[in-house]
Amino acid sequence: MAVDMPLSTQPAPKLKRYRIADTYLRFWLAHLENAVAQAERGRGAQSLTRIEKSWPSWRGRAIEPVVREALVRLLPDDTFPDVSEVGGWWKRQNNPEVGLIGADSEPVAGAVRFVGSVKWRDDARFDVRDLTELAEHARQVPGAERAVLVAVTRTAPTEGARADLAMCWQPGELLGAWEA
Repeated sequence: MAVDMPLSTQPAPKLKRYRIADTYLRFWLAHLENAVAQAERGRGAQSLTRIEKSWPSWRGRAIEPVVREALVRLLPDDTFPDVSEVGGWWKRQNNPEVGLIGADSEPVAGAVRFVGSVKWRDDARFDVRDLTELAEHARQVPGAERAVLVAVTRTAPTEGARADLAMCWQPGELLGAWEA
């Protein structure tokens, strides 16, 4: 089990989130445990359809902790010399929910340096609409008044969105976090 806390300049101990840290176990419990029983009844195709339908959403959630770990390994760097912690931020109703917060300390940050979004999609690039939504959400994060916007994407963002991002990490850069 892992415990996630919203990362900002204000403490929020009542907003803890618990999750299964092992991605494979999480996938098994979410999709395969029931699929085995369905396959034994000759209904494997139904399970496959259900898994394929929910896969993009599940993958998006599953990749966020991996992305955060990669960024913790990559930072601090020349762009973000005082970022040592990477987390997320959310309100009680999860609206808004911000996938990436880069800060100088945790559980309560002294300063929020970046606010970002993880978009791990097959069919759409990070675009101006995503950037606009991220900027709106960033305004609600305590301590993020001077924070820059960043993104982690599976594919390159559109030119319109790229121009306003301080940084956009992609898969090759993230994998580099485990090299050396």
